Order: sequence, then C-alpha cells, then structure tokens
Amino acid sequence: MKRYTHLLIGLLVSAFFIYFMILPGLRLAEVGQTLREANYWWIIPGVMVYFVGLWARAWRWHYALRHLKPVPVARLYPLICIGYFGNNVYPLRAGEFIRSYVLRQQEQIPFTSSLATVFIERIFDGLVMLLFVFLALPFAPLPAEFRSLVIFLTVAFLAATVVFIWMAVQPQRIAGFYGWFAQRLLPDRIRIPLDTIFARFMEGLGSLSSGYDVLMIFGTSIVIWLMETVKYWFVMHGFDFHVGFIVLMLMNGIVNIATTLPAAPGHVGTFDGPGIEILRSFGVSKEVATGYTLTLHAALWLPVTLVGAWYFWRKQLSWSDFSAAQQAAEASDDEVIR
Repeated sequence: MKRYTHLLIGLLVSAFFIYFMILPGLRLAEVGQTLREANYWWIIPGVMVYFVGLWARAWRWHYALRHLKPVPVARLYPLICIGYFGNNVYPLRAGEFIRSYVLRQQEQIPFTSSLATVFIERIFDGLVMLLFVFLALPFAPLPAEFRSLVIFLTVAFLAATVVFIWMAVQPQRIAGFYGWFAQRLLPDRIRIPLDTIFARFMEGLGSLSSGYDVLMIFGTSIVIWLMETVKYWFVMHGFDFHVGFIVLMLMNGIVNIATTLPAAPGHVGTFDGPGIEILRSFGVSKEVATGYTLTLHAALWLPVTLVGAWYFWRKQLSWSDFSAAQQAAEASDDEVIR
C-alpha cells in the first residue's frame, strides 16, 4: 500500500507540472512543426558525450566504495546503467536500490553500506547542481519562481553534507549517540536488526573520512554534470534557437534539482516544466523550448534505458528483483539478502 501511495503521489506531481507549467498557452501545432524541422543528427554526439558521463559515474562510485572493496570501474559501469534503467521504468527511484542489490550479489558488499554510498552520490550531485546555478547567476539571472526553491535546497544540501562528513569523521561519537537513544527508546526486536543496518550504513560513509576520496567524488561529480550539459548544448544545435552554455548550466541545475521531487518514472513533468520555463526566461518561445526539452528528455531517457535493459537481461535479473531490492532497503542485510 505504501508503494502505491508513493506512486500515486508521483503521478499527481507529474500531472501538476504538465497541467500548470507546460500546457497553459502552449500551441501544439507549432510544437509539432518545431519537432518536424529539428535536425536530430545532433543527438548522436550528445549521446556519446552522455555515456562518457556515465563512465565517470562508475568512476565516482569506485571512489565511494573503495574503503569497502576496490571494485574496478568496468564492473561498476553495467550496474550504473541498470540503475538508470530501474529509475526510468520503475517508480520510487528503484534503480538506486537495484544496483546496490546487484552489487551485493556480485561483490559481496553489504547492501546497506552500498546504499549509503548512493546517498553520498545524491548529495554531491545536489551540491554540483547548486554550484552550476550559482556560477550562472552573474551571467544568467535566475527566474524569480525558482529562487525560494534554490535557497531552501542550498541550505538542505549543505546541512546534509556537513552531517554526513561529521558522521564519517566521528563514527565512535555517532555510535555512542545512537546506542544511548536506541537502548532507551527501542525494544530489542527492533533494535537488533537496526543495529546491523546502522553499523553497515556507517561503513558506507567511510569514503567521507578521506580528504582524497571526497575530492575525487566531488571532482568526478563536476565531470559528470559538465558532460550532461555538453549534451544539452549538442541537442540545442538541432533546433532554431541559441543560448549560451552558461544558460544551459543553469537549466541543467534547475531541472535536476526539480527531479529530486517524487514523480512518475522517468521524471515526467518535473524535468520538462522547469526546463521550458528557464529557456522561456531567456527569450526562447514556449513552442521551441517545449520541442527542444521533450527531445532532450527522450535523448536522455531512451539510450541509457536500452543499455541498462540489456545489462539487466545479461545478468539474468527479473522484475521481482526490484521488489526484493526495495524490501532490502527496509530490512537488515543479513535477514533479506543472503
């Protein structure tokens, strides 16, 4: 029931973005003309650059995991693609769970520890997105409707970063706090499995205790999102408008901040609505902005989904593994994944 509730919330959020941000005043005939006149050959170099960014994601995950086990980047890359496949076709961002689940099967790294490294990735993604936004502000002012969201998320991501680094640098103190509260507030039947989850989650944060690993995770995060912005730039050349690369950095930042909201699989609406509004604020017509953003969204969604589905099939996974992975996120590693 909880999963269906989350799915319903995501569908409602997507419908909200589509109905109130995209459809009002949109002339569909002109969008169709924009799509017919587009030069889709520009998608090819964009996709190539995007897959370089996916390799950088595997490289980043290597640094986040290496205090647990040094897994070669070549073995992590298929799992990154499988994760994208899961996020794009299954609700509740199940791809994040399935890649940690498969990593447990493949490398014997505890599920909860692996999932902690995924949380680290999301935090650094958010920080880089905000960095892109603030770097763009002197050259491409942020539309007023996004300012409150950016301020709130800046505080949230910075606070999460400070807390996670503190947890990694002071594990004994955190364990003491946890033990004090758990002993007084939790019954044994809950505390025993929760102790295991807590210990393995703390293990997963270990990369944040190394200055070198933090630097590498942050540096590869910048590479990842620069590669994605380069894809935005390539696809733009297939349409009849031009904005500066710094505007596309701003668009990338706002769009990917918006996709942290719950939505239908593939970020329907939460990707498209903010992207269209950013381009409109820099003089691009709504119809051209809509045609470009929908094409960009499809070019981001389809290739990695197909590649991820192929790796999913190669590893002989099934749809039931998604449910198993999500259940594993709610239980101890020993009890669920053996």
